[in-house]
Amino acid sequence: MKINEINVIVAIIGGIVLVLGLGSKFLEKSPVPATLLALLIGVLVGPEVFDFFDPAKLGNKSTILENAARLTLGVGLVSVALRVPKEYPRQNWKAMLILIGVGMLLMWMISSLLVYLILGIPFWLALLIGAIIAPTDPIAASPIVTGPVAKKNLPDRIRNAISFESGANDGLSYLFVFLPLLVLTKLNEEVVPHWLTHTLLWEVLGATAFGLLLGFVAAKLLQFSEKRDLIQEEWRLVYTVALAFIAVGAGKLIHSDEVLVVFAAGAAFVQVVNQEERGEEEKGQEAVNRFFSVPIFALLGTAIPWSGWMELGWKGILLAVAVILLRRPPVLLLLRYFLPGLRSTKDALFLGWFGPVAVAAIYYGSLAEHRLHNPLVWDVVSLIICTSVVVHGLSSTPLTKLYGKVTGDIKTS
Repeated sequence: MKINEINVIVAIIGGIVLVLGLGSKFLEKSPVPATLLALLIGVLVGPEVFDFFDPAKLGNKSTILENAARLTLGVGLVSVALRVPKEYPRQNWKAMLILIGVGMLLMWMISSLLVYLILGIPFWLALLIGAIIAPTDPIAASPIVTGPVAKKNLPDRIRNAISFESGANDGLSYLFVFLPLLVLTKLNEEVVPHWLTHTLLWEVLGATAFGLLLGFVAAKLLQFSEKRDLIQEEWRLVYTVALAFIAVGAGKLIHSDEVLVVFAAGAAFVQVVNQEERGEEEKGQEAVNRFFSVPIFALLGTAIPWSGWMELGWKGILLAVAVILLRRPPVLLLLRYFLPGLRSTKDALFLGWFGPVAVAAIYYGSLAEHRLHNPLVWDVVSLIICTSVVVHGLSSTPLTKLYGKVTGDIKTS
């Protein structure tokens, strides 16, 4: 990569964040979210329009997307963990187990079936794509549950449910992604033993245990430092950002699911520090989270496979619409009787609609494309991601206000 190309990238990223930041209060209340604007800017600066930036010219496109997405997820997942009250997992663990476990399995099955029936591709490849698009994305979900519009119109039980689910199911989807991926890349007799012993025991359960330990130790070290007045306020604001970076890097180094490592570390950290201390960490984490979340959507805009979308044709459009409508809302309507936090059909419909597909799918989609060398994976996944960014982004503010009005949950300041 030439030095001028690096400078162009740095300037574009800084310019996008700067411009969107100047109008952030307006964007918070407008129907057009920053993520959608970043995606459109990415399209404009990408190879199909002004050609200021083309990720394919910098190396392996899927590797660039994979690493950018996992870093964004790392920062974002700790932010999600800090946002959820520490008592929430303990008080709602049964409901969350159903939503994350049974719900994810059903969403995987529905998504895979839609891909298989509409596109007519091989069964295991359909299962892989279905697993990639099944989880709710924590980065795209953050604007839905944060900010003045969400805080005014959404009850805490809905906001916390979306946050916790989006944080936890990204890591759990690793299991569903790697089962078909192993089938497609290994000999049949090696798949089940490898999936059970390596993927489940080490990459998922081991990652969770390591993340919990890492978060616990980080929180105890912070308390130790604060009791002895060793840490300055400005350093404390970036403490959890450093924790996110450690978790992402260490998770990769030990060859485990770094997404689970990060969320588990954040969840353990929250359980140790007290509520007052958490406020400062959350401010610093949220600021950095916003800085990272904008560039990843711009990068997505530069990496859209337009020719691949054209080859999918009307089947691609039909699939994207079917996934948005059928992947999640029917599942939440079915499970709402087992989820005490959902007190009405309106709750189930709102939670069912807002399950965006975004950065986690970028990560798993680019990872799968890199390992399979099959561009069809990215063609399909990127189309569904962009459809979700547009549809869920544009509907977020209007439907949130409508929910508050219809349910009477509007909060007065």
